[in-house]
Amino acid sequence: MMKAIVVSRFGGPEVLEYKEIAKPEVQKDSVLIAVKAAGVNPVDTYIRAGSFGYQKSLPFVPGIDGAGIVEEAGEGVSKFPKGQRVFFQGVMGSYAEYVVCPESHVFALPPSLSFSQGAAIGSPYATAYHGLFQCAEAQAGQSVLVHGASGGVGIAAVQWAKSHGLSILATAGTPQGRELVLGMGAEKVFNHYEEGYVEQILDYTKNQGVEIILEMLANKNLEKDLSLVADRGKIVVIGSRGRIEIDPRNILRKEARLIGVNLFLATPTQRKSIFSAIEAGLMNNTLRPVIRAEIPLEKASLAHEMILKPGAAGKIILVT
Repeated sequence: MMKAIVVSRFGGPEVLEYKEIAKPEVQKDSVLIAVKAAGVNPVDTYIRAGSFGYQKSLPFVPGIDGAGIVEEAGEGVSKFPKGQRVFFQGVMGSYAEYVVCPESHVFALPPSLSFSQGAAIGSPYATAYHGLFQCAEAQAGQSVLVHGASGGVGIAAVQWAKSHGLSILATAGTPQGRELVLGMGAEKVFNHYEEGYVEQILDYTKNQGVEIILEMLANKNLEKDLSLVADRGKIVVIGSRGRIEIDPRNILRKEARLIGVNLFLATPTQRKSIFSAIEAGLMNNTLRPVIRAEIPLEKASLAHEMILKPGAAGKIILVT
């Protein structure tokens, strides 16, 4: 048996129940991992609420990112012996003491990183890479605006952009967040709560706009992005929490491209490229997850409340 967070009905954070359930058994070509830390992502809250576009069969254990120690390797697994420190991504069930993952979704955790940092890698860094380089096809020397740059995906995007030679502008809502993002290599960070910040960005770019915009909250910012994007630029929608009305003429006027990002649709070839790049970035220290808070697993409902509040400065982690 093991302790886990279980969702038995869709709803708010209160539906996250801490209870004892059966410990999973290792399968062929899979790894049983003793989870030490689980990453909390906005998508976890959408899946919990049943509002992600598909509904997970009930009951289920949420969470798609985590880190821990290999407890047992299944038949056919050769890369990860018992005792190996690992992180994993893309397998539902990380809000638990144990999880079974296909070997292809498990990666070695460098000794220089904590389990909490390992749990902060998967979806944020994979999503940022997929959006920036596979969807937007960003190149060295281009300009990028990262909205919400002090959150998990935002931090990852800034680090990726810095390591690939892009010119980085960013927004963040708190002084702490702006200082954090500047320290990671952003050229200029704007306060997205300050009236007139759109005009400030346009002034900074001499009214040329930005070639690539990474948008974490499209329901708030998409119309503004159409003012900020350069001619023939790209707006990459990574997150949204509702609807927004826009004028499509602003898209055609600039010949702009509006691109949605869904890591679940990444092809096997794309995933291989993503995680090869992540492993290389962790080894050369260009990628370093930032932890905002470590919360006991049994308080997962608190973590889900926190992640949807403004003022992020790093990643929220559940620890077992």
